[in-house]
Amino acid sequence: MRIALNVKGIAYAAIPVHLLNDGGHQHRPDYASLNPSELIPALEDDPHTITQSLAILEYLEEAYPVPALLPRSPSERARVRALALTIACEIHPLNNLRVLQYLKRELGVDDERRNEWYRHWVRIGFTAFERLMTRDSLSGQFCHGDAPTFADCCLVPQVFNAQRLNSPLDDYPTLMRIHSNCERLEAFQRAAPGVQPDAE
Repeated sequence: MRIALNVKGIAYAAIPVHLLNDGGHQHRPDYASLNPSELIPALEDDPHTITQSLAILEYLEEAYPVPALLPRSPSERARVRALALTIACEIHPLNNLRVLQYLKRELGVDDERRNEWYRHWVRIGFTAFERLMTRDSLSGQFCHGDAPTFADCCLVPQVFNAQRLNSPLDDYPTLMRIHSNCERLEAFQRAAPGVQPDAE
């Protein structure tokens, strides 16, 4: 969400929601009233509250269409959405914090096996994503062409998470080249977890 807001030049106030401190601030009543799923992110654009990353991206694209994060043609828009959904639906849910916590707390999975679970699903998802990138001439400096799209907004945070948990990424040269191109842009730099007010 932060990446899209930055790309579009939309001023915003970020309110950190720490996922671990005190059992996770996303479970506090004030946040749960904002997002009953107790997940992040949530976007408040008065009087609306939008949850779910892809719904937020769609909302921002429709409400603030310039600069665009989707291409013009219906088929290319569908391609970008499919790429974004590959990450948002096929990789991220399996590696979400609440899933990892459930594996550890409820099922007694030790840290190494839990991390292997994480790396397994990253490997499957990124292998598919790499194939999608290399088979299609519409891939460019970014996931689709030479400007960031929804797909890049989803890819970069997932690569950050994979690096944090030491997932091997050498088998994804196209994906990592695109990631590197994204990291050169100010919009992505300003959205990086390490530069946020609650960074640890």
